[in-house]
Amino acid sequence: MQDILGNTVTLTDAAPLALLNDFVGGFIACEARAVHILQAQTDDSPLVQAYCATLHMFAESADAAANARPFITRALNTSRNSSLTSSLKPTAREQRFVQAVAAWVDGDIPQAIRLHEEQARMHPRDLVSLKLGQYHAFNRGDAPTMLRLALAALPAAADVPYLHGMVAFGYEQCHLLEKAERSAHHAITLCRKEPWAHHALAHVMLTQGRFTEGLSFMHAHSDTWTDLNSFMVTHNWWHTALLALALGDSDTVLRLYDERVWGVEKSYSQDQINAISLLARLELLGVDVGQRWQDLGHHLASRTHDQVLPFLDMQYLYGLARAGLPQADTLMAQITLFAQQAQQGWARDVWHGIALPASRGLLAHARGDWSLAVAGLGQALPRLMAIGGSHAQRDLFEQIYRDAQARVSAH
Repeated sequence: MQDILGNTVTLTDAAPLALLNDFVGGFIACEARAVHILQAQTDDSPLVQAYCATLHMFAESADAAANARPFITRALNTSRNSSLTSSLKPTAREQRFVQAVAAWVDGDIPQAIRLHEEQARMHPRDLVSLKLGQYHAFNRGDAPTMLRLALAALPAAADVPYLHGMVAFGYEQCHLLEKAERSAHHAITLCRKEPWAHHALAHVMLTQGRFTEGLSFMHAHSDTWTDLNSFMVTHNWWHTALLALALGDSDTVLRLYDERVWGVEKSYSQDQINAISLLARLELLGVDVGQRWQDLGHHLASRTHDQVLPFLDMQYLYGLARAGLPQADTLMAQITLFAQQAQQGWARDVWHGIALPASRGLLAHARGDWSLAVAGLGQALPRLMAIGGSHAQRDLFEQIYRDAQARVSAH
């Protein structure tokens, strides 16, 4: 059997194939149907089990790894079963993907990235693996790896529009804006409903100051943002709101916040940081956001013990503080403890050297201590790319820093 991209798949019977294809197609197209794979979770296929584990890990929550572990353990055990008949033995591609997800569950992101890079060379039409590798590289601020992964697959998968969207975003994050725009337009030529390519173009146009053109483009393609996962639909509307904000239309931004950005899946990490970031930007421009922080803060209160990605925790902290909730102090204490306990390497460098001072600065700004905000953010900003996130997303921290500087100077 083969998946919709032509990759050989090993299943106990043909019944779960449609569900597996929903995951493959849905994952690369950012569509909600990817979750259908959970309906096949009783299948012994290591690939099916690894896909289920992947979905659980994308919760980006404190309990994500624990929820994913039974699936990846089952996948590993089945892969290692020497008594399997040849027809049920997973392929080398499937085994490598299982190992990559296992590394992710174990917190060994460098190993996961290495395996995804190897997969891109050996099986370039495994675009689930490629997109997952880009996700990990993105979260480490490693734009060259994002681009290298996507380019490795181009000769074998140029017919797939979603790959060109991945290439476009890789180019954009490497500041190769003209190449990013060409790749994104090619993706849209192949498939008008390619939301990741829309997203890449929004980045390009915002960066180049093409605000009116970008806003028109996003609105013109928004009719295709149907059946997407909550992150993709809210994030594309977030980008639309940023373009409107750049044009000074705060009324439209507030309307987009209420109707499009906040409220699709209020418990999800990415939906939450979209909302935090947009409210913060509005306030930095002097816009009264009313009681919106209080509603948002209610959904952030459970995030105090996550410490999954520093980029997320820093924004949760700011949102909790602006909502005036005591959980902001709890989260600050957890970030401090986690940073102090982080081992050597990337985790120590990023959590202790960047996230900790930046968090102190963000908390100070949210509470009106401008000098402390300047000190904390000023220490972190030169190396902020390492915490992950896009240029457009990290720009929030620069704006907060500049706002604090201006307030210190005014006094």
